Amino acid sequence: MKRTEINALIKDAIKILKEQKFILPPFAFWGPNEWATKGNEYDEIRDNQLGWDITDFGKGDFKKIGLFLFTIRNGNQHMAKYIKPYAEKIMIVNENQITPYHFHWSKMEDIINRGGGNLLIKLYNSTNEGKKEDTPVMVHSDGRVYKVDAGSIVRLIPGESITLQTGQYHAFWGEEGHGKVIVGEVSQCNDDSTDNRFYDEVGRFPDIEEDEEIAYLLGNEYPIAK
Repeated sequence: MKRTEINALIKDAIKILKEQKFILPPFAFWGPNEWATKGNEYDEIRDNQLGWDITDFGKGDFKKIGLFLFTIRNGNQHMAKYIKPYAEKIMIVNENQITPYHFHWSKMEDIINRGGGNLLIKLYNSTNEGKKEDTPVMVHSDGRVYKVDAGSIVRLIPGESITLQTGQYHAFWGEEGHGKVIVGEVSQCNDDSTDNRFYDEVGRFPDIEEDEEIAYLLGNEYPIAK
């Protein structure tokens, strides 16, 4: 991805979230110069990769396969000093923009349609070998528990949510004709380095072509505290 694209996506997201009256924490708006002044008191942000997160999953076509996220809070399974057992994110999903099939080994998560369009989620159970399983999938959605066939699509309108269990394959995208979807995630600790199992090989973080100055750092770009 080009830095021009990343900068534009962040600026557009700030506008969209403001219109939705979703207020981001102050560190969302710190640029590289301000980050250079921040000491170890902000290591929780650095160590747990809070903040902006944009990925094209290594496919080079963000509009088709990609996801825009902001991690608001997160614990850390590898650092005992960070005791939060939970995480929270806000995401923006475009129409027909796919987040590819994956599950989490340890993390259970609630995916919440916070507003905008409709979110479509396709579900499978997984085998011990990490394959998709052709068995009915148990769905937990806003207090309702029911089963669907393997490969079924669950549709979340604004306000609805689904709980995704560990080992449950899911892919999602915005429904065509209904606009961008503001998606919340409330989960156990998030660890993108070890806890994700993608069905097909992908890249979690984009390779970036620096074609203009950085407006806002991504969560994996913070400088080490002086």
